[in-house]
Amino acid sequence: MNASSSEAPAPAPGRIVLLTTSHRVAPGLLSWPAWQALRAADAVLCADGAHPQLPYLREAGIAVRDASPTAEELVGACAGGRTVVVVATGEGEPALTDGLARLAGSGRVAMPELELLPASYDLPGARLLDLVQVMDRIRAECPWSSRQTHRGLAKYGIEEAYELVEAIEAGDRDELREELGDVLLQVVFHSRIAEEDPDAPFSVDDVAGGIVAKLIHRHPHVFGDETAETPEEVKEHWLRTKAEEKRRTSVTEGVPLGQPGLALAAKLASRARTAALDVPLPAGEGVGYELLALAVRAEALGVDPEAALRAAARAYRDAIRAAEGEAPEQG
Repeated sequence: MNASSSEAPAPAPGRIVLLTTSHRVAPGLLSWPAWQALRAADAVLCADGAHPQLPYLREAGIAVRDASPTAEELVGACAGGRTVVVVATGEGEPALTDGLARLAGSGRVAMPELELLPASYDLPGARLLDLVQVMDRIRAECPWSSRQTHRGLAKYGIEEAYELVEAIEAGDRDELREELGDVLLQVVFHSRIAEEDPDAPFSVDDVAGGIVAKLIHRHPHVFGDETAETPEEVKEHWLRTKAEEKRRTSVTEGVPLGQPGLALAAKLASRARTAALDVPLPAGEGVGYELLALAVRAEALGVDPEAALRAAARAYRDAIRAAEGEAPEQG
């Protein structure tokens, strides 16, 4: 028998499973591969004794040891083919993973198999939960935010809406993302204030639930048995279901009179046209009646008069700046 055939086989290096979870998912709701890894592990370690998953793991019969091993200690714990699961803290164990990377790069150690296993992960929209939590804390601890009311914040809602429109018209994607966030903040802020109302409280979940129900009801061609092949048919569904919900006696009901004048005139014209009402424009003298006629004509042509006027105003602004640049300095 030669020497090579008598050598004992090298011990298996084992396996390290780094188990990550999302704080935006309820504790205990883990993926099936995660539960399989936890039940099959020779050891389960966690450096955070207050980790929200620990009570649920222990209730399921998983023995979890409170430990914060170094990379060398963890590799040693895997000797002989053992599997060690590390339940990662919120930071993701960067010190441990950096240490494992250094060991692997040294070439001096037989490294265990390393697996990153997401036990729970964020679904689309999960960061909205962070926004709600941040708003809760700001409302409780910020001297300014804790004193705000719906009425006091109303002007900011208008300002943010205009800034969003400006970002859309400018075509600036970064600005658009930021302004959408500012508008979303208004929704969450008002919803948080509404929770404190002593008579008719509601939360951001009530707001979201209401709009979800409305969207489903007003899209019977998506969630029901009706069909719609064109945008016009979709609008017909929307207007019909909206009329059933509101039970309004006039097409002008629900049109906010506080909006900019051109937008108001165009909205009234749109309501009248959609209802097939042939309403002559009121007779009158002056710029107001001239603007009314222009706004109605723009709406009939499918042009937003507010957007058109803003575009013309920007061109006027540029002309003013050009004239300022050409004007001689005053001295």
